[in-house]
Amino acid sequence: MTEVQKGCRRPSGRDARRALRSGPLPDSIRPVRPGMASGRYKPLSDADVLKIHEIALRLLSEVGLADAPETGVELLTRAGCTLTDTGRLLFPRALVEDTLAKAGRHFVLHGQDPKFDLEPWDKRVYFGTAGAAVNMVDHDLGYRESLITDLYNIGRIVDVMEHIHFFQRAVVPRDIPDPFEMDFNTCYASVLSTTKHVGSSWVHPDHVKASLEMLHLIAGGEDKWRERPFVSQSNCFVVPPMKFATDACRCMEVAVEGGMPILLLSAGQAGATAPAALAGALAQEVAEVLAGLVYVNAIKPGHPAIFGTWCFVSDLRTGAMSGGSPEQALLSAAAGQMAHFYNLTGGTASGMTDSKLPDAQAGAEKGLNHALVGNAGANMIYESAGMHASLLGYSLESLIIDNDIIGAALRTIKGIDVSDEKLSFETIKDVCLNGPGHFLGSDQTLQLMQTDYLYPSVGDRKSPNEWNEQGGLDVAARAAGKVKDILATHYPSHVTEAVDAEIRKRWPVKLPREAMLPTGGPSNVVELAGKRG
Repeated sequence: MTEVQKGCRRPSGRDARRALRSGPLPDSIRPVRPGMASGRYKPLSDADVLKIHEIALRLLSEVGLADAPETGVELLTRAGCTLTDTGRLLFPRALVEDTLAKAGRHFVLHGQDPKFDLEPWDKRVYFGTAGAAVNMVDHDLGYRESLITDLYNIGRIVDVMEHIHFFQRAVVPRDIPDPFEMDFNTCYASVLSTTKHVGSSWVHPDHVKASLEMLHLIAGGEDKWRERPFVSQSNCFVVPPMKFATDACRCMEVAVEGGMPILLLSAGQAGATAPAALAGALAQEVAEVLAGLVYVNAIKPGHPAIFGTWCFVSDLRTGAMSGGSPEQALLSAAAGQMAHFYNLTGGTASGMTDSKLPDAQAGAEKGLNHALVGNAGANMIYESAGMHASLLGYSLESLIIDNDIIGAALRTIKGIDVSDEKLSFETIKDVCLNGPGHFLGSDQTLQLMQTDYLYPSVGDRKSPNEWNEQGGLDVAARAAGKVKDILATHYPSHVTEAVDAEIRKRWPVKLPREAMLPTGGPSNVVELAGKRG
């Protein structure tokens, strides 16, 4: 056979199968996918869950919450609460139980693209971003203040990350000091950066109203927005311990009336604004979120509301928050269990490393937290990608690395298939009796190499020699290269120029238009990241 003939030989069936499996896989047969069922890990026994529930009901009926706005007092007393002489609202057990019976369940959290719709009920798990970091962890320059262009760029990267399923505002644009402009531009930059579901927050009800008008424009009308609301409100309606946040409550009222799903977020910190005892911290936050659930249902029964017990942790030596601690993993996993107990869509936090950089400490803390919280079955896992310094810093490189970590956690959630086929008797028999004595080239191995095995995007599995020949880069450097590639090429265009022009005409948009258009290379992306609106 000539060399030409050798080079033109017909591919073997095995080669053809390899080529086929090197291409994109349909969602139905990928090793992991959004919304897989979880719940194998349970830090609380059934008896423990009941104890926490009972203490939460006692806290609501005997201690209650203070500082509700006048509108809230009117709504909640009409619903069945009692206002004490000291201004605290008490929640009778029967009122809480009635609310739980009618609370919204099985609601979809929509994306602008329906392929990203989330179904966060039962024990389906989704990972996403969140936070209010005031700094970016710049790969080359270190810590610097976060800008509106950073927020937009984070969303652009999330838009193409396979294992990050939704985008909630992750940084505060420090270049926009005006509260209205900050709230409006935060929502604007988020919804223009990705077609996945978006979460945002507001400090004044008028800001919510203006943003709703913008969302109606993007959706194609208020009716279309109400059919598929693709933004949820992250609402810190409570100031732990056991007080309402007046302005946040008023924002919540506007959002509920406007058809926007609500993340009821209680973020007590064990040892500071919640008891140092983990069970007590969890009971307090369950009580606070139940109060928020009563509030939402007093406005509109059955309105979509996420049971957002974000139980944070203190380092008791200093009082500082410790987002990467094992206690954090336990509390967030237990929060997922409490949401299951109530059969409510639950949201909690994971991945808030204490490390200041994308280093070994960050990977260890995020991996531990994601594996435990994910396997506990929390529906919506926030803060899961990019966050550092216990919510003070955000890294684009970590966003890429954390996509790998989340993917690995999702693979543990999927578990092991012990069907007759996967028990592999015939495969083992064939290899042992007919050769070749290993499974590397078997039909089963080729069949499962992508459907059952997950491979990292920036994690390295090369030999030391090959790794060294290709530059010897660590994971942060490899992630930095991927960040530059994405920001130089991925420019979402799901909102038309005409709609964007109308938004810019009506409201003070601070995101530079050139930041949303192809710039010709990574260097220009870096330059734009430093521009102020």
